[in-house]
Amino acid sequence: MRIGIDLGGTKIEAIALDGDGRELARYRVPTPRHDYDASVQAIVDLVRRLEQETGRRGSVGMGIPGSISALTGTVKNANSVWLNGRPLHLDVGRALERPIRCANDANCLAVSEATDGAAAGADVVLGIIIGTGSGAGIAIDGRVHAGRNGVAGEWGHIPLPWPTPEEYPGPECYCGKRGCQESWVSGTGFEDDFERATGRRLKGAEIAALAAAGDAPATAALDRYIDRLGRAIGQAVNLLDPDVVVLGGGMSNVEVLYERLPGELPRWVFGREVDTPIRRAVHGDSSGVRGAAWLWGEGEDWEGQAP
Repeated sequence: MRIGIDLGGTKIEAIALDGDGRELARYRVPTPRHDYDASVQAIVDLVRRLEQETGRRGSVGMGIPGSISALTGTVKNANSVWLNGRPLHLDVGRALERPIRCANDANCLAVSEATDGAAAGADVVLGIIIGTGSGAGIAIDGRVHAGRNGVAGEWGHIPLPWPTPEEYPGPECYCGKRGCQESWVSGTGFEDDFERATGRRLKGAEIAALAAAGDAPATAALDRYIDRLGRAIGQAVNLLDPDVVVLGGGMSNVEVLYERLPGELPRWVFGREVDTPIRRAVHGDSSGVRGAAWLWGEGEDWEGQAP
């Protein structure tokens, strides 16, 4: 049995999967924000609850909003800042008496969709989250490609490419820089852009609905968003040239993206020849937690390893 944990800023979700990917049980609890010890305990309690319900012991993989530093063995780059600098996977592993695999949540999205989702069977998959924040992850042959420094696919914190004068230098980002793609193409970035233009604060889904109804300011905001997202994906194709791009997060539910984004890519991809499919995540909000479970491969001897 495989157990996956998706540690988000507002909720922690846990799932147990059979060997064929069939869901056995699932639980969700609020994240104890700004409390590291309570976060560890919540994860441990969820794993024990799943094992009690199924009567089976499982491998455990975790998706987190950051990554594990190869230099320090602690969490880095997490926007859930109370995790940074802490050995999360080791602390959870010691409590559960087993090794824990940990990966960035966008990497888990890519692994999930490459395994049995929108990109099943594809060799190279780029998974992009466009929700409250924005990040990306890479799966190669169904496994996480984290890179030498653990930052492969950190798409949200490179500058928006080919900026217009109005876009430069861009909004300040929590990472300390300006103009990061996350500031533009996340759902929050979409809402911020609409507010700057209209003085009104609406949710992304509300703005998209207004645009579909013909509202001029909402349509203009959505046009700007699609242009920026097209540039951002085009830059990723120039660098990685994935077989499939999969979108997750709240903005991935905006249907018009899949109609218009393919037509945007030739403007930005070198040579203008591009047929990269852009698909919505099949598993939706469950992609991250399922991908965390798939961090352990079939038949791997996790029981024989130290925490």
